Amino acid sequence: MPNVAFYTLGCKVNFYDTEAIWQLFKNEGYEQVDFEQTADVYLINTCTVTNTGDKKSRQIIRRAVRRNPDAIIAVTGCYAQTSPAEILAIPGVDLVIGTQDREKLMSFITDIQNERKPVNAVRNIMKTREFEELDVPDFSERTRAFLKIQEGCNNFCTFCIIPWSRGLSRSRKPESVLNQARQLVEAGYKEIVLTGIHTGGYGDDLENYRLANLLADLDKIDGLERIRISSIEASQIDDKVIAILNSSPKMCRHLHIPLQAGDDDILKRMRRKYTTAEFAEKIRLIQHAMPGVAITTDVIVGFPGETQEQFENGFRFMEQMKFAEMHVFPYSKRTGTPAARMDEQVDEEVKHERVHQLIDLSERMQAAYGREWVGKVLDVIPEREAKGSEDKGLISGYTDNYIQVVLNGDASLIGKLCRVRITDSGVNECRGELLEVLDADTHPVAMQA
Repeated sequence: MPNVAFYTLGCKVNFYDTEAIWQLFKNEGYEQVDFEQTADVYLINTCTVTNTGDKKSRQIIRRAVRRNPDAIIAVTGCYAQTSPAEILAIPGVDLVIGTQDREKLMSFITDIQNERKPVNAVRNIMKTREFEELDVPDFSERTRAFLKIQEGCNNFCTFCIIPWSRGLSRSRKPESVLNQARQLVEAGYKEIVLTGIHTGGYGDDLENYRLANLLADLDKIDGLERIRISSIEASQIDDKVIAILNSSPKMCRHLHIPLQAGDDDILKRMRRKYTTAEFAEKIRLIQHAMPGVAITTDVIVGFPGETQEQFENGFRFMEQMKFAEMHVFPYSKRTGTPAARMDEQVDEEVKHERVHQLIDLSERMQAAYGREWVGKVLDVIPEREAKGSEDKGLISGYTDNYIQVVLNGDASLIGKLCRVRITDSGVNECRGELLEVLDADTHPVAMQA
């Protein structure tokens, strides 16, 4: 039996795409092996968000070539899309396929097996207008199912290369999304995470059907307990979306809404589509519609031209927002973006210090959010046995508002809906006491390592 090994860099969309590509190999009779083992085919799904992502991708490609010089080395993803010639220049690479045409991958592999010639299968992504249908009927070692509903981005923020690697926004057909959602529920999944490059832009290219319509239709699917949006821009959360958040008991009380900067001048330089006042008002409306909602966010520190005063403005704004968690990133130059050519690049030591200040703030806000739930009863879907020798007899999973809870129980509860009382809180996790199991269905997937 031929085998294949995967290595995925970057975002959740890349991990979804790798799962979809694995389905193509599985349908052709391939077995999946660990990337560190000898394989017949190595597929590297690359990231190009930063120059560091490019470098890491090249390192992984070379590692695969060294592991088995006779293997077929296939490279896909964002770095493959933007720099195919650079990748093909690496000795041993056989196929570069980018972020489209992945459904043709197996025919390319067969051709290369018959005639060992390197293939550049990348074409201009900016001309693509159709969503690439790649189904994932199940997810190895996961209790939450990811469902990709959208591809590409129309925002063109000054720090971001993604529109050039993923193309313009394309929406998956509603019938296709709903059909796969039903299949995932039939396979035993109780939570579906909607994902995409610019998820909130779903429907912008469809006629009279937007994200709010999709959420309303998903809400009607029997057996689906939770609908989670992986990430959504504040500017894409309209009154209709807020109405669904308020009315649907299936919508998770957690939204990841990237802020990127808490100062209006920096937001303008980033070419973001909101001011801090508009962002704050949107958060207020969401919190009113969905009491107890956890709002998490992304923040870029040290964007070109960011002064100490602007950083402090942002710090105070984030403090006022009381985020449940912040993902903090130092600004990193991305070749080919307007921001990389801007004057007044911030010193690395200054960025480092500011990053640590915001991480400390994030941990304080995360701990404060967790304390609000001590003594309250929440539903948890356990995902794994808790790690560590002192954690025997404990399992771990997430509430709908994305609090990680460690509770008493064993592997038989993984994937089931459990009612839990929160007994203690911390920065990264809370502790809970199992009260009851709300369903008796056994989840079909393997336990997470």
